[in-house]
Amino acid sequence: MTDAKRILLAGFFHETYTFVGDVTPLADFSFHRGAALLARAGDGSTIDGFLEVAAREGWDVVPTLDAMALPSGTIDHAVFEAFWDELEPAVMEATRTPLDGVWLALHGAAVTTGCDDVEGELLERLRRIPALAGLPIFGVFDLHATFTDRMARYANGLVGYRENPHTDAREAATRSADLLARSLNEGVLPAMVRQGAPIVWPPTGTGTADEPMLSLERAARAIEARDPSIWAVNVVAGFSFSDVEDAGVAFSAIHTGPPDTARADLAALVDLAVERRHEGLPDEWSLDEAIDRAKAAILGPIVIVEPADNIGGGAPGDATDVLRALIDKKVAGAVVAIADKAAVGALADAKPGEIRRIAIGGRGSPLGEGPVTVDATFLRRTDGHFTLEDRHSHLAASQGIHYDMGPSAVVELPGPITVLLTSRKTPPFDLAQLRSQGIVPEEAAIIAVKAAVAHRRAYDKIAVESFTVRTLGPCTSDLTALPYKKLRRPIFPLDQG
Repeated sequence: MTDAKRILLAGFFHETYTFVGDVTPLADFSFHRGAALLARAGDGSTIDGFLEVAAREGWDVVPTLDAMALPSGTIDHAVFEAFWDELEPAVMEATRTPLDGVWLALHGAAVTTGCDDVEGELLERLRRIPALAGLPIFGVFDLHATFTDRMARYANGLVGYRENPHTDAREAATRSADLLARSLNEGVLPAMVRQGAPIVWPPTGTGTADEPMLSLERAARAIEARDPSIWAVNVVAGFSFSDVEDAGVAFSAIHTGPPDTARADLAALVDLAVERRHEGLPDEWSLDEAIDRAKAAILGPIVIVEPADNIGGGAPGDATDVLRALIDKKVAGAVVAIADKAAVGALADAKPGEIRRIAIGGRGSPLGEGPVTVDATFLRRTDGHFTLEDRHSHLAASQGIHYDMGPSAVVELPGPITVLLTSRKTPPFDLAQLRSQGIVPEEAAIIAVKAAVAHRRAYDKIAVESFTVRTLGPCTSDLTALPYKKLRRPIFPLDQG
């Protein structure tokens, strides 16, 4: 016999962009089942963070099912039901021996064709299982979540990332697991409360080294320090590219004291966010002006950031605006990565040094100018696998330290401009993406990245200067241009005030 606490482990991770017609199918999800979940120990993910605490506490971890996909369009609801159809019997089997708690790896911004609050639905379904009704349910979620009242109602301790770029995803997971351990060891079952703010900010306005997030995070930590009944306060920046009622800025707290006291603390954070709401709207450069200034620089690399095609926000990663401008302005030494499986396939039998006329990018969004057709010199191809240089990269949070871009090719365009073509879109969060393909980022004059903020962890350390530019694309920072239908109103900046 053993008195080790039995903790059920599961997860569902997707950041859903709802303003595209694409529906994310089951085939886009990867699954870890049973022992494969335990095998994630050491891979730098949030699950790895949980497993570290579980080992320290001597827990008997009961692994069930974890599902994840890269940011993309609305999930086919059949995916979630298939996930539940597999998870539920695994949970029921696990409860044949009493469990002591549940820990979940979540994103917090998943939306399906039939459900606008996937995490809330998952938590409620778990709570309906009699053996889980009174157990502590803890977990981790992304700073860019849509945190709902339903999530707060059915969870005891969900802990969000506190950094953007998300360098602390694994740390947030260990923090939440530590709080689960505290709950079990002290025999105390905390609750959660949530307060939404009448604000939606684009991802470009939510860097935690910048205002207003910097002050909001400091205020949240001050609340934790002042009141021992508050176990954690989450500043939720929200995910603006999800058209659901509760999208946008919110705050939540894990507490053991009077709910009204915790709500008053969160209301103060809402007031602060409203006071500083204009600071969450970023200034962006015109593309032409940014490239002209970059060309005039004596040294590189200069980073051109294109948030409208932000892969981490669900964009296709194949917009050609920046590539066109670099070609037109004959920028020597530029590097661009484009997700284009068709272009990679068109080079499948190319030999190094061979010149082929190919169409690059421009297929993933109707907002762009379409493909660029150009004479490209084929340099090399790879299988697209690489290992992250930075174990704190946001890619590691869900993917672990090993990433697969799919079959990839490197070509050179007149300029010369180096283009990395990948079969699978890859958020530019780690320099190993380029190095693994024989590209030395420090030697580039200009590097174009399709991101909003999360790239900074990798690129700020090598960049001489950085310009965030306005382009056409689904992840625009101008939220007034998006056709919201479900989002609560009035809300800033859609309704100025």
